[in-house]
Amino acid sequence: MIRKLHCMLRLQSGITQTLYRHRAPTILARSYATDETNRNADSKNGNNAKRASKSLPAVRNPFGAAQEKTKNSYLAMVEIFEERDVHRRNHVEFIYAALKHMPDFGVEHDLEVYKALINVMPKGKFIPTNVFQSEFMHYPKQQQCIIDLLEQMEDFGVMPDYEMEAMLLNVFGKKGHPLRKYWRMMYWMPKFKNLSPWPLPDQVPDDTLEVAKLAVERMCTVDLRSKVDVFETKELKDSLDDTWIVSGMSVEQSKLLKEHSPQKALYIEGPFHIWIRNRRINYFTLRADADAEFLAQLDERELDDDDVSQIGVPFFGRAPPRRHNQLGKMRSVHQQDDGTIFAICATGTSTKDSLLSWIRLLELHGLASFDQIPVLFRFKSVVPAKAEEIAGPAVSSSDIDASLHSHKEHT
Repeated sequence: MIRKLHCMLRLQSGITQTLYRHRAPTILARSYATDETNRNADSKNGNNAKRASKSLPAVRNPFGAAQEKTKNSYLAMVEIFEERDVHRRNHVEFIYAALKHMPDFGVEHDLEVYKALINVMPKGKFIPTNVFQSEFMHYPKQQQCIIDLLEQMEDFGVMPDYEMEAMLLNVFGKKGHPLRKYWRMMYWMPKFKNLSPWPLPDQVPDDTLEVAKLAVERMCTVDLRSKVDVFETKELKDSLDDTWIVSGMSVEQSKLLKEHSPQKALYIEGPFHIWIRNRRINYFTLRADADAEFLAQLDERELDDDDVSQIGVPFFGRAPPRRHNQLGKMRSVHQQDDGTIFAICATGTSTKDSLLSWIRLLELHGLASFDQIPVLFRFKSVVPAKAEEIAGPAVSSSDIDASLHSHKEHT
């Protein structure tokens, strides 16, 4: 019985093999034909996809399409990108797009935002395992991306902290190039941050009046006895502009102003520019022409206190060097070769009426009588030079002067 069963199985297997041999060419032909059709369809779809890809962007930029330009919306988009995909594909392109649109959201000076962008990078994958990988910049695209991020921080004056060091250590390891860049920044940036003799607060106030006070105080440090006053134009009855005036003057300057001859005119010149970090303030000066007679009386052999090329130090009983003009006249720091500076100011409107109110307020507070001294307004502007630089030599200077009415003296 068992033998009969084996014989029947052998007979059935032989029949199926012969049938497969006869049907194999047709089956292969059918499969080849279907493969060819699939390949043609894929090629057509690929061409259509390539044509469509030329008109569509490769990576969507959420920062350019954002309607609300705030820090919270910026960080929300970064969190959405982190939670969207485990592998975080296109993270380098995302970081470059985020760095580009930072000024639009006003977060280019925020350290927290830079940390959030570094946190986008996958952890532990880019750490080199040998000397060759560490020296030949393992994963160069990702490392260069974070180096560009640190350079942008350096350009905007954002100093990193120790938490950022731990983040870079987790991403690239202690032999990574971004960590080397971080160490260089931490060596130099604290030195330059505290090097200025005119320190500013970490957050410059947004109020223009407070920024003007900082600017005038910085300029008045040339004389330690300078005093900064804040006036309001509404104290005067005939003033047209309702604004504030920040005035700086020292005791020596007020003395020079009282001794000034009424026959010589005073000039109000400006506007000049001074930068308080990223804020620009316009200021004006009250000055007069240089006193040629007084400058001629000075000894030509007068020593400069700021000249360090000839420092005489007494050693071994030698007498200290004697100045040649100890008994002669000394000029103050405000009496320069090109003129004498009496005061400086910054106004809220920078108009001629506000400057006229400044002169009247100085007279009201007990300074020289300006009724007897002619005061001329000399306004200058660099707009024509900039316009000629942008428009090119095709624009004539007469057209620029006719359209802008600058580089003229208004009396």
